Amino acid sequence: MDEKIIMLGNDAIARGAFEAGVKVSSAYPGTPSTEISEILAKYEEVYTEWAPNEKVAVEVAAGASISGVRSLACMKHVGLNVASDPVYTLSYTGVNGGMVIVVADDPGLASSQNEQDTRMIARSAHLPVLEPSDSQEAKEFIKFAYEISEKYDTPVILRTTTKLSHSQSIVELNDRVVPEDKVYERSVPKYVMMPASAIARHKVVEAREDKLAVDSCNFFVNKIEDGDKKIGFITSGVAYQYVKEVMPTASVLKLGMVNPLPKKLIEDFISSVETVYVFEELEPVIEEQVRSWGLNVKGKECFTKQGEYSANLLKKVLFGADDVVFEKEETPNRPPILCPGCPHRSVFSVLNKLKIHAAGDIGCYTLGAVAPLNVIDTTICMGASISALHGIEKAKGKEFIKNWVAVIGDSTFLHTGVNSLINMVYNKSTATVLILDNRTTGMTGHQEHAATGKTLKGEDTFAIDLAVLCKSVGVKNVIEVNAFDIANLEKTIKQSVNGDELTVIIAKAPCALLKGQKFPNKCVPVAEKCVQCGMCLKIGCPALTKTPNGIKIDETMCNGCGLCMSYCKFGAIEKVGR
Repeated sequence: MDEKIIMLGNDAIARGAFEAGVKVSSAYPGTPSTEISEILAKYEEVYTEWAPNEKVAVEVAAGASISGVRSLACMKHVGLNVASDPVYTLSYTGVNGGMVIVVADDPGLASSQNEQDTRMIARSAHLPVLEPSDSQEAKEFIKFAYEISEKYDTPVILRTTTKLSHSQSIVELNDRVVPEDKVYERSVPKYVMMPASAIARHKVVEAREDKLAVDSCNFFVNKIEDGDKKIGFITSGVAYQYVKEVMPTASVLKLGMVNPLPKKLIEDFISSVETVYVFEELEPVIEEQVRSWGLNVKGKECFTKQGEYSANLLKKVLFGADDVVFEKEETPNRPPILCPGCPHRSVFSVLNKLKIHAAGDIGCYTLGAVAPLNVIDTTICMGASISALHGIEKAKGKEFIKNWVAVIGDSTFLHTGVNSLINMVYNKSTATVLILDNRTTGMTGHQEHAATGKTLKGEDTFAIDLAVLCKSVGVKNVIEVNAFDIANLEKTIKQSVNGDELTVIIAKAPCALLKGQKFPNKCVPVAEKCVQCGMCLKIGCPALTKTPNGIKIDETMCNGCGLCMSYCKFGAIEKVGR
C-alpha cells in the first residue's frame, strides 16, 4: 500500500498504532487526545475501550503488554497525573509486548486547567519520549516507539500537543503488520514490585536510560539539518515547523526523542554553530540539561515559558519587529458559554437564585463560574469538587456548608468522584453533592462512559445506575430529579442543604447536543405580554437577546427546553411545535 492522504495528527497516531499491530487500546477522553481512540475504534482488528479514568487505562494496557501483545493508552497531559502511580512503576517492571502511552499537552490552555509539560514527568519516571512534528511523523514515530519499547524493555511516551493533534498534513499509509505475541513467562523479580525487586529493577532502569542516551544519537528521529553555521536551533515537535518557516537556511538539530537526550549529538551540533537557540514550548527541559553539560545556548531568556509558540514569536526575538505576513488579526472575544438547552444551565439558575456556592469540577459545567450564573467557586481537577466540599465542611462546620454544594458530571463522577464520595460517607459528611447527569462525556465531544450503556465501539453493555451506586457506598439519601423541573429542584436543594445527612441529588436530563436528541418544540416570545423585567435573561441562554421591543429568541438556536418560560411570570414566552 502506498496511498497518501491528508490526516489530522490524532488520526495519524491511530493509524500508526494500527499499522504497528496494536491489539489492545484503553483511554479516557481528554482534549486534545480524544480523537485517537475514536479513530482507532473503527479498526475491527483492535480492541478499544473507554476506561473510567487514565490510571485504569494504563493498567489495562500494562496487563495486555505483560501478556505479550502490543498495547496503547491515550490521555491528555493532566490525565498523566492520574495515571502516574502505575506509570512510575511500569518504568521499573518494563514490558513484554510493546507499550506506548500517548500524552497530549496543551500549550496555550485551549481546554485545560494547567499548562504542564509531560517531558518533566517523563524525566522523573525515566521513560523515553518521542515527539513528532507533523502527521507523517506522528504515524512513523508511534511505530518506532513500539520498536524501542520492545528492544529496551520499557513503556514509551509519545508526546503530542494541541497544534499537532488538530493540524493536518500528508500521510503515507502502510499495511498493518502484527508481530507474533511474546511468550508470557512468570517473573516475580521483574513484574512484582515489592522492595527487593524494585531495588534491583532501579539499576536496570538507570542502565537502560544511559544506553538510550547513547543509542539515540543514531536514531532516525534525531537528525542534524546542516545550514548557516552562524545560527542554529535545537528544537522538537511543532516548534520545529516555526523554525523552518522563519529561518529555512539555519542549521537545525531536530530532536524526535526528547528524553533521554542524545548528548554526543547535541555536543557535536553546538560545537559546529556560532550561536545556538533552544526553541521549545513550555518548560526549559532541553535547555537546562544542555546548560548542565557546560554548553552555551540561548533559551528562555529569549522565549516565554507560557502558551503556544509561533513563527511570529521567533521572528520578534530574532529581528525585533513584526512583519505584516506574520501579524495575527484581532478577533472578537467570544468567551465560552453553555449551549442553548443545556441542563446544567437549569441547575445553575436555581443555585444562583438560592445564592448557593458550588465546589466545581472539570467539564462543561465549569462555565457556571462566569456571569450571569456565577455559581462555581472552585475548580481544581477531576473529582475534586466532592473532596473539596468535604474539606470545607471539616474546616468550617455544618452551618457554613448550608449554602454550599458540590457539582460534578456523570462521567467525571465515575472517573474519580466515586472515591471522594466514599470518603464523605466514611468520614461522616453531611454535605450535598449534585451529580449533573447529562448521559455523556460532554466537553470532550460526547463520548460514552460506564453509565451510558454503550461501549467505545457502540456495542450495548451494562449501564451503571448512578443512584444505585451511590446507595451501595453508603449514601442513604439519594434523590433523582428532572434537571428542568426547577420548582422540584429548588425544593430538593433547600431541604438537602438544611438537612443533617449526606445527600446526593442526581439532576437528570440529556445533553442538548447528543446524537438522536430530539426537540419537538421551540420557544417564542409573546411581545404584548413582555414587561421587559429581564428574568429570562438571568439564565444566560445565548438564544435570548434584549431588544427595545422586548425579548427576541433566535429560532435557529433555541432547543425548546423551556427554561426561559419557567422564569417568566407573565406568560410572555410560549412553546410551539417545530
